Amino acid sequence: MPTSGSRRRVAAVLAALLLLVSLAACGTRSDAADDPKTITVWNLDGQPDRLAAVKVINERFTGDSGVQVDEVAVQENQLPTLIASAAVSGTLPDLISGLPLGFLRQLEQLRLLDTQVAGNVVSQLDPATFAPQALQLTQDGDAQLGVPSDAWTQVLYYRKDLFAERGLAPPTSYAAIQAAAAALNTRDRSGITLATDPADPFTQQTFEWMALGNDCQLVARDGDVQVASPACQRTFSVYGDLARRYSPQGTQTVDSTRATYFAGQAAMTIWSTFLLDELGGLRDDALPTCQQCQKDPEWLSHNTGLVTAVQGPDGARPVGYGEIASWAVLEGATPATADYVKYMMSEGYEAALRVAPEGKYPMRRGTAQDPEQFVHVWPTLPAGVDRKKPLADIYGRATIDQLARATDTMQRWAIPQGQGALLGPTVAELVVPKALSALAQGEPPAETAGATRDAVEEIQRSMR
Repeated sequence: MPTSGSRRRVAAVLAALLLLVSLAACGTRSDAADDPKTITVWNLDGQPDRLAAVKVINERFTGDSGVQVDEVAVQENQLPTLIASAAVSGTLPDLISGLPLGFLRQLEQLRLLDTQVAGNVVSQLDPATFAPQALQLTQDGDAQLGVPSDAWTQVLYYRKDLFAERGLAPPTSYAAIQAAAAALNTRDRSGITLATDPADPFTQQTFEWMALGNDCQLVARDGDVQVASPACQRTFSVYGDLARRYSPQGTQTVDSTRATYFAGQAAMTIWSTFLLDELGGLRDDALPTCQQCQKDPEWLSHNTGLVTAVQGPDGARPVGYGEIASWAVLEGATPATADYVKYMMSEGYEAALRVAPEGKYPMRRGTAQDPEQFVHVWPTLPAGVDRKKPLADIYGRATIDQLARATDTMQRWAIPQGQGALLGPTVAELVVPKALSALAQGEPPAETAGATRDAVEEIQRSMR
C-alpha cells in the first residue's frame, strides 16, 4: 500500500484536476467545436479493427443524415487529462462512446453531461426496451446520466474436466472456490491464477466481483466507508489466501492470468467476457496453448465452465460484477448528437454489437415492435478477429443463456447507495489494486482493509 503522504499527493492532484475541469466547464465551446454538420465522438474502444467497423456504420449514418462523424480514439487512462485540457480550450467532444460507469458519475459530478438529451433519447427509444438494471445503474435520481449501450460481465472460468475428475462442486461460493483451489493445486498447475497487479483496474474488477457476492460494500448510503467491515475483511482474507497459496507467485496481470489459464497451468481464473473469443481460438495473438489445444483449438473452451455470480458467507445471494458502456452526451453538444445516438441504438445497433459481441451484450433488449430483437440476434453474431464464429456455436445455448442472465444479477460498488461519484476516483487512484498487491505479499487482511478504508476516506475529503 502507498504511504499516507503519497495518497494525499495523489488525492490533491485529482482534486486539482476536478477543480480545473469545473472552472473550465463554465466557459463555452470554441467555434470549431460548434459545427452543426459534424459530431465529434471520443471512442474509448479504440482497437483498429473495431474503429474500422464503426467507421462503416458512421458512413451509413452520414449517407442518411448528411451529418459527418469525427471519430477520435481515446485511451481510457488518458480520459481525465484530455477532458481537463479540452474543457480549458473549449474543444470538448459532443459525445463519448463506451464510457464506463465510474467515469459517467465523474462527468456528472463535474456537470459536464447533458442529462436532458440522454433522458430524451431513452424516452424516445422507450425505457421498457432497455434492461432494467442498465437504467438503474446509469441514473441518478430522476436524471438519466447516459444512454446505456452494452455490457460485459466478470466471469470465473474453471476447468470442468478437472472438477469432474475430483468430484468437486462448481466454484459458485467462497468455500467451493477455496476447496477447488486446494484440491487442484499441484507442482505443475496452480489451483487458480488471480490478479494482483497494483497498476491495473483489472485487479479491482476481479476483487469487486468477489466482494459483491459477500455483501462487501465500498460505502453506505450515508457516505460511511464500509471497505473495512467484517464482510470486507473476510473477502480480503480469502483473496489473499488464494493469491499467496494457490496462484502463481509474483505479480499477476491481465495478460499473465490469461496466459497461465490458456496454457493449462491453472484450474481457474477470473476474467471478463472479452476472453470468450480468445478462449474459443478465434484470435491468433491470444490462442490457447495447452497440450490438448494443439490438435483442437476449441478444446479448452469445451472443457471450461463459467460462473457469473458468486456467494460468500456474508452474502444473502449470488451477485455478479459487470461494466456498462454508455453514450455520454456532453453539455453544448450539437443537436444532431441525439439523432446519432438514436441511430446507433436502433438502425445501427446490430452492427455496433457485431464489432465485439463477446464483450457487448445488448442493454437495449429490443424494440416496441420486437421486444427481444437484439437479445435474440446477439448469440448469432460472429465473434473473433482472425476467425469468426458465433459464440453459441462454441459454447452451446445453455452457456449463452447463462451469460445473458448475468446482466440481471450484476451490480457495482457505490452506485446503489447513491455514492456513485466516489467510484471513479477510487478506480483511478488504483486504491484496491495497490491494496491487493500488498496483501499478496503478506500484509495482514485487517491491515489491508484498514489502509484501503483510509485511502477511500481521503478521496472523499478531496471531493468536498
